[in-house]
Amino acid sequence: MDSATEKHCSELVARERSGHTALVEGNVMYVWGGYVSIADDEVFLPNDEIWLFDLESGVWEMCTMSGEVPSPMSGICGCSMNGDMYIFGGCDDSGQTNQLYCVNLLDGKFTWSKVNHRTGSPPSPRDKLSCWVFNGRLIYFGGYGHKQLDEINNNRSFLMDESSWAEDIYWGWNNEVHMFDPTSARWCEPHTSGHSPEPRAAHASATLGNKGYIYGGRIRECRTSDIHCLDLESWTWSEIVPVSPVPLGRSWHTLTAISDSALFLFGGLSIECKPMSDGWVLDVETQKWREIEHPYMNKPRLWHTACQGKDSDVIVFGGSCDFILLVDKGHCNDALVFQMKPYSLFRICEDYIAKNVKNCKMLQKQLPYMPAKLLPAVQKRITYFQTSSKKCNVNK
Repeated sequence: MDSATEKHCSELVARERSGHTALVEGNVMYVWGGYVSIADDEVFLPNDEIWLFDLESGVWEMCTMSGEVPSPMSGICGCSMNGDMYIFGGCDDSGQTNQLYCVNLLDGKFTWSKVNHRTGSPPSPRDKLSCWVFNGRLIYFGGYGHKQLDEINNNRSFLMDESSWAEDIYWGWNNEVHMFDPTSARWCEPHTSGHSPEPRAAHASATLGNKGYIYGGRIRECRTSDIHCLDLESWTWSEIVPVSPVPLGRSWHTLTAISDSALFLFGGLSIECKPMSDGWVLDVETQKWREIEHPYMNKPRLWHTACQGKDSDVIVFGGSCDFILLVDKGHCNDALVFQMKPYSLFRICEDYIAKNVKNCKMLQKQLPYMPAKLLPAVQKRITYFQTSSKKCNVNK
């Protein structure tokens, strides 16, 4: 890293937050934005810093950002493509936005640039939307935002929030599909066919092959449990109707691809406004849900992020363990690692050494003789388990 790096030590941890964005490039998770609740105020976190979490060592690093820096905000939709992080929408001090920004994550400079379109029209301002990345394009779905009265075409694509309007401006949920091509800087709204989902926000999405999936979300006062699939080549919607058992309806959850045919659902806010900690795997080929056991049943999360890491691990970061609209606490900053498949023999050996070297004199003596290419990786894992152990002791 260059002079953009502010701090780097094993004791540094990203601040707790909700409504942020996070993604993984290589073995690093990048975290930006979000907010915390202080008394009756929602305080957006600094917009000129990005947090890096080394998935191998468990070490956090904070880097400063420059350029055309977006406003501090939450509810943004973030994704990565070719080493660039794109963020769209979100809510800042002025309300929902419809601006698109980009920053390269790999050059160490972290310089933001505002992405201006040459043709087409961007979506109306919104937050709590989702996106898919496919064939070099960014495809956005849904969200909650506002439109002018003359922009509302029909109630099938925009469901008005009857409790919120001002003069000719109306707020509500939508089920629109918008696509942005970074190469041509063009926005368009593909014509879709099939049975489209109802307008919604605070849902979750994931991409598998040429298909984009969405699950749940909020529609007016209802939190749903439906799952829909959009073919990103033919633009055809289809609804998946799995057999029981199925997860409960929810919003502010996450959906993560863990293989070519499976999606992992975690957490969210239930219909009864209770934070959830259950985990489910959907096999999209058999269309069957399976609830899984995991070590974080006592750590409910909502409005968190989830990223696929090494060996199909899913890394959940941040979010809230309480209903954030009713309390002024409950934001989290721990990284929960879900093992989604058996580890390779190499990973098992690597982790065994890292976990036990502190208490095994034989391993301590043998460590310096490890192959030069292997030693740094093992040392990172040693740091990871030592850091994890310290956190566990602090939380006891």
